[in-house]
Amino acid sequence: MEQSKPFAWPAGCRAAVSLTFDDARPSQVDRGLPVLDTHGVKATFYVSPRRVEERLAGWRQAVADGHEIGNHTLTHPCSGNFPWSRQNALEDYTLERIETEILNANAECERLLGVTPATFAYPCGQSFVGRGEGLRSYVPLVARHFVVGRAAFNEIPNDPAFTDLAQVTGMDADGKSLEQLEAMVDRTVAAGGWLILFGHEVGDGGFQTTRADALDALCRRCKEPGSGVWIDTVKSIGTHVRERQRA
Repeated sequence: MEQSKPFAWPAGCRAAVSLTFDDARPSQVDRGLPVLDTHGVKATFYVSPRRVEERLAGWRQAVADGHEIGNHTLTHPCSGNFPWSRQNALEDYTLERIETEILNANAECERLLGVTPATFAYPCGQSFVGRGEGLRSYVPLVARHFVVGRAAFNEIPNDPAFTDLAQVTGMDADGKSLEQLEAMVDRTVAAGGWLILFGHEVGDGGFQTTRADALDALCRRCKEPGSGVWIDTVKSIGTHVRERQRA
């Protein structure tokens, strides 16, 4: 990630980090939010509205406490290569259908939580509809409706001077040790970039689980004076990046 001159992060920071979590899983409320709130870290939650009701009071408190609620579609469509998505496969979608899906999810977030999402996360990190010669990207739809669209399972953090805000990179935090997460942060600080981590469950280990102890230590590390890290929501950092890119 090379730049001709350092990107202008606020307050003397040298890089940015956003913590994001997908699907509105109950453990995010039960285990994740207490960790984040202990350190005063604001995260972005890309919710599946139908799961919000499982912890509705907790999600409403998260909004009141300043966490961001993002759009993750209404029914989480992914490629039909996932057997659980075969009856809701992106290969069978059109651009019109995915746009309706996204806007309906916005409406549900407004109904349940009183907020209209400003950022989006592609389910399974996949941003297409259709197949073969009829395949279409729905990244332009996301660019039309949101400040930021987050991809997933990427290998590098974002170069804020160059990144396409409609498809910013997201790196997997699930199953990572503190040492692995800190190494990602260190590389991002050295490059002056924007690291967006994503996870699913929050707990002590297991499939699609961000370790609560690693999350706790990472938050502490990023909030240390002199860390050089601005840790904040995707909306907050994405808005700053957009303004700097336009400038």
